[in-house]
Amino acid sequence: MSAGKNYIDIFSGNRDLIDKGSAGAMNALRDKALDCLVRNGLPHKGLEEYLHTDVEEWFEPDWGMNLSRIDMHVDQAQAFKCNVPNLSTQLYFLANDEFAASDTAQKAQLPDGVYVGSLRQAARINPGIVEPYYGKLADMDRPGIAAFNTMFAQDGMLVYIPDGVVMEKTLQLVTLLQSPVDLLTNRRILIVLGRNSQLKFLLCDHTLTTNNFLSTQVVEIFAGQGSNLEFYDLEETHNANRRVSELYISQEADSHIEADYVTLHNGQTRNTVFSTFAGRGAFLSLNGIAITDREQHVDNMTFVDHRVSDCTSTELFKYVLDEQSTGAFAGKVLVRHGAQHTESQQTNRNICLTRQARMFTQPQLEIYADDVKCSHGATVGQLDENAMFYMRQRGIPEAEARMMLMQAFVGEVIGHVSLEPLRDRLNRLVEKRLRGELSKCEGCRACR
Repeated sequence: MSAGKNYIDIFSGNRDLIDKGSAGAMNALRDKALDCLVRNGLPHKGLEEYLHTDVEEWFEPDWGMNLSRIDMHVDQAQAFKCNVPNLSTQLYFLANDEFAASDTAQKAQLPDGVYVGSLRQAARINPGIVEPYYGKLADMDRPGIAAFNTMFAQDGMLVYIPDGVVMEKTLQLVTLLQSPVDLLTNRRILIVLGRNSQLKFLLCDHTLTTNNFLSTQVVEIFAGQGSNLEFYDLEETHNANRRVSELYISQEADSHIEADYVTLHNGQTRNTVFSTFAGRGAFLSLNGIAITDREQHVDNMTFVDHRVSDCTSTELFKYVLDEQSTGAFAGKVLVRHGAQHTESQQTNRNICLTRQARMFTQPQLEIYADDVKCSHGATVGQLDENAMFYMRQRGIPEAEARMMLMQAFVGEVIGHVSLEPLRDRLNRLVEKRLRGELSKCEGCRACR
């Protein structure tokens, strides 16, 4: 029995239980999601978009699924005490895939009309801010896990920011994976920004137990006209963690989005980004770092759709691969007919530290307009031997010189992080990761 067929049977046999643990707006799309999964199955290596990552294989083990919403209590105060200096985040949690707010977040006074909280709860008490957006961007009929996630997701997080509201504090969502058995979790995040609103959002992945985990994640972002969003996704889990994530973005006129992916420790990861320009004058900066060793694997795929004129997109992804680890990057920029004055730059740079490390890269441009400025490029190489020689001549030990060169290499991506305290913290975490130390925040047990 294929993995896809197995989960179709699980869904059909537990539909009432799944619906009971969720809410109307989420339940309403499950039949459509089922039809899509029946037609398309789970993504596998036979598909062009998944040449280097067999996601279907990840679903083959006998995973536990908490469909009955059994409380797997996580003591957030004990498990996670991370605090990036001077960042002063408003902290929320997903315990596996169940939403919870920290004590301070529960007491926080939000601006009028703002909702930050459980997606399931919002769908129950205020469906008017969920139904117009939930599932409208996630494409369930293309290769990926949007259909699977829509079938099984029972909770998640909703951030709804009305027109003109500026969120001063950074919102931080920490996913804590904990289970006595191997566990499959499905989480959903929906972010809606009104006209001229502003938000900074930090998403962190952590594991609390050494069990095998598989997480599916679908994030939908609606950026209204003139809105501004900083979106950061930081993964620090362990070697037995598999994660498949899809981010969908729609940008209206003059909106500005910075989206950064940082994979510091993982087992196997597939991140996919689908971004669409729906209004003129919008800007997207999409960046990523992956640092891998042992047999870790990171695959980032991006698709940027320039549907209208006068929009700008930039992409910069860098990988440092050690030992037998592998990486993949596939980026496609589509400039449609009429999308004049488009500016797009896509860059992928990679360092393989051993002969066993492997990197697969495929940047692509597809252009149907004539007044554009577009470029792409990719390189795969080793550390600069001339720079190594220069540093060794000045008394710097080889190991230290290698670490300094690697940190300078990824530092260009970290430089795109607008939040200075987070940027400083990432520099420190990257240094610890490159030195082979556990990349955990001080006072946090999540990565021990």
